[in-house]
Amino acid sequence: MSGRLGAGADRSALIVLDMLNRYEHEDADLLLESVRTSLPAMQRMIEQARSEETLTVYVNDNYGDWGAGRSELLERALSGPHSSLVEPIAPQADVAFVPKARHSAFYETQLEYILRHEGVDRIVLIGQVTEQCVLYSALDAYVRGLTIVVPRDAVAHIHPDLADAALRMMEVNMGAEILSGVS
Repeated sequence: MSGRLGAGADRSALIVLDMLNRYEHEDADLLLESVRTSLPAMQRMIEQARSEETLTVYVNDNYGDWGAGRSELLERALSGPHSSLVEPIAPQADVAFVPKARHSAFYETQLEYILRHEGVDRIVLIGQVTEQCVLYSALDAYVRGLTIVVPRDAVAHIHPDLADAALRMMEVNMGAEILSGVS
């Protein structure tokens, strides 16, 4: 992605979805290849956000552990068989972290409060899974009046056809800007 993460007068935030993962779930084998492909773009975007001092928020599934936060989820992911997919994009201590229990990053989380408090009106969604958590988070952002950007090569999918349909839905139905070639 050339240029700054921010666009014009809009205040942007980078949202990193569900990247603290052990990849031991039912459809992990289908997801792994896509994560490996999209990880370099995700890493570059996280580094760019840091260098530009763009608000970055990691939102991650808590896997049903109601006491788990950043430390526990990061430790579990790094101790899993695919830690090489977590290490390059692990959240630093000074980055906001929000645990979630459902698909949307907004559903019963503090994300909307954080974004409003910081004056954010534009979000850039990266992470996984395009046809699930990215799609549902984009929809919830749309109904909250936020501008949505999704870099195609910085989101990972399980099913390529569903991911393509999800990206098209975000573009057509939610006015999302779908970027290609952010690498």
